[in-house]
Amino acid sequence: MDKDKLSQLFFTLVSNYQLQTMVMLGKLTNPGTDKIEKNLELAEYFIDTLEMISEKTKGNLSEDEQRFLNETLTNLRLNYIEEKEKPPVNQKEENLSSETPKQE
Repeated sequence: MDKDKLSQLFFTLVSNYQLQTMVMLGKLTNPGTDKIEKNLELAEYFIDTLEMISEKTKGNLSEDEQRFLNETLTNLRLNYIEEKEKPPVNQKEENLSSETPKQE
């Protein structure tokens, strides 16, 4: 396989993991359900997978590939920390506060 194709596949792979992680962090709408969902365990798994790819490819990536992977990981880690530090939303309270009392 030629280098350009390999590079494009690498960028696509990292981008796919980035998108999946952002969906699991609740930052983007899940395209399958058209809803905002949050699954921090799965987001952490995707980040860990990208970190493993970073370790396993060390010294084998072009400057652009390495920079893209590093920037993606930094962005995902910061977003993960932000979401992890948010207090859990109590679904019951959220539903109650959105209901308006009937006026008679």
